[in-house]
Amino acid sequence: MILNNIVTFFRFIVVGMSNTLVDFLVFFSLIALHVPYMWAQIFGYSVGVINSYIWNRTWTFRSAGGIKKQFVRFLVVNLCSLIVTIMMLHRFSEMFPIALNKTIATMGGIAINWFGSRMWVFSEKVCCEEK
Repeated sequence: MILNNIVTFFRFIVVGMSNTLVDFLVFFSLIALHVPYMWAQIFGYSVGVINSYIWNRTWTFRSAGGIKKQFVRFLVVNLCSLIVTIMMLHRFSEMFPIALNKTIATMGGIAINWFGSRMWVFSEKVCCEEK
């Protein structure tokens, strides 16, 4: 059980790194085009969410069944994470350079996504309810 959790967390981190890369590329590209950081965050985060759902469902948590409920829960968790990251970006906007600010906000988002995904979105109970 512990080894399984370690492997799952490792996969979550790998997927998260790819999501973060996608998010950062879109975010900083939009910032370079003078898009306000809140809109850049929303768009970049949304592109990362699509990547995240596909890879976490198929590879990280190897989920089957329950796709409708999972998708709605996944969106709820990610909406919460998005709100927190936007609040953090806003709160720290004058305290830190944008790159550090974005990194701090991303760490907050990772914590919310891990616990939400592991305990609620892709839990065994949810995955098996609609079979």
